[in-house]
Amino acid sequence: MLLAASSAWGDEPRRATERPVLNEPGEITAVADAFDDFDPFDLHITVGFQQSWRSTKVMRESYSTVGTLSNGGYTADTMNVAKYSGSTSRLNTRLDIGVYKDFALYLRMPIILRDAYKLEGIDGSENSFAAIAGAPGERLFSVPFESPKRSGIEYLAVGFDVDIMSQNRNPTLPTWLFGIEGRFSISEPMRACNPSPNQGQVECAHPADVDRNGKVSDPWVSSTGQSMQLEGSNVSPRSPGVSRGTTAIELHTYISRRIKYIEPYGGFRAMAEFANSKSDFPNTGIEAATVTHPPIEGWVVAGLMVIPWENREMFRRFTIDGRVEAAYRSEGQDYSELFDALGSSDARTLRTPNYAKFTANNESNKAANPSVADTNSEKVYFTGITDVQAHAKFRVSSSLTFQASEYVKFQLGFAYMWVQPHFITMDQPCNSNTNSSPDIAGPCRITTKTATASGTSYNHTSTGRPNPNYRPVINQVGRRYKVDDTSVVDLWFNGIVMF
Repeated sequence: MLLAASSAWGDEPRRATERPVLNEPGEITAVADAFDDFDPFDLHITVGFQQSWRSTKVMRESYSTVGTLSNGGYTADTMNVAKYSGSTSRLNTRLDIGVYKDFALYLRMPIILRDAYKLEGIDGSENSFAAIAGAPGERLFSVPFESPKRSGIEYLAVGFDVDIMSQNRNPTLPTWLFGIEGRFSISEPMRACNPSPNQGQVECAHPADVDRNGKVSDPWVSSTGQSMQLEGSNVSPRSPGVSRGTTAIELHTYISRRIKYIEPYGGFRAMAEFANSKSDFPNTGIEAATVTHPPIEGWVVAGLMVIPWENREMFRRFTIDGRVEAAYRSEGQDYSELFDALGSSDARTLRTPNYAKFTANNESNKAANPSVADTNSEKVYFTGITDVQAHAKFRVSSSLTFQASEYVKFQLGFAYMWVQPHFITMDQPCNSNTNSSPDIAGPCRITTKTATASGTSYNHTSTGRPNPNYRPVINQVGRRYKVDDTSVVDLWFNGIVMF
């Protein structure tokens, strides 16, 4: 098959009026360009469909001594909570516009047709109260649980690609691509919702709602017994949303070199996200919070493209692409497998707001308790977005591309990704990186008592400032949630028209 290729390299001389033969590099480093001989302008339109399936097991830490959970005072993280299974149908659209030689601007707009997931019991875990327990007698969520059906524009991406080097222009050099992409959330950010709420509960309640009718009415009472009346009334339910509610910047670079019928390549890409003000991400201006930003993610890519057949004069080519990728995703506030279940909970331990600051206690018990919650500070609500542990991801993929003519090509691909087990609720109670005194340290202090002739003397040493995002029922060691090995399977088909 390899020897049957016709004029694979096109080494014979061409007439001045003869159209150029197929000479683009592999898919990963190909760039639409302009102002070339016989090709003053390039416009590529891509429309594709992608189907993704994601599955994992949600578990929880436990101090229990029953069975294989925990013993000897150690904490185990093997309590079964639920089996998570989700699917996403996505329409991928892209427009590449050649601007100059080996330089192109592009627009991408993934459209989610349907995104949904469900939580189901594992070996009777749906009957285990400990797996979903909050405060004594309190249920955080229910199993089974189904998320809302989300659809809409995932984000709008605007970027550019440039081939810094081009093997086509200089055969002694490889092809080296560099690009920058900005991603903008133009749809409603995701909100935690329960499509099958308890009687009277709002499906997508605002975090400030404190009763089961979606109205701010009777005051809530915190764990310290302090009355907390929230502002406003008759808060309207919200929609589930579909975007991440962030603005992201992605950098990518890839290098490849064609060697007869193969083209090895490698590269890197990295992305940082910044939460939008309309999203439910924690307020980055809260000084005592430990983590307020979304994760940062970086990938290493290596692959090989094989060209078993091509007819350059007829602009026809068939390629097989195999790729391996590895990623590191840093700790950060993120949407997790329990986002909707926890964020739509009517449990008071999650819906009661925390105050952003503590202040000096001027009451009679100030010697024993030098600081109390500052009721004039900002109220911090739980939205379902949690502090997710750093973890690694590994992905293998393969795609077949058939260029049928000068103007049309098709691509079919498959990928499998494995995600390392990691905690999905792991915020810290105190921020030790901020300066504080016992007057504003709240519970983040060490207290020693000394008996004296006149009574008891207290000495307080601050260990930091209280993190208002901390929720003991899901963040305390022994109560945290995690996901086990996660599998993600992708199938996609793209059609590309090239002018």
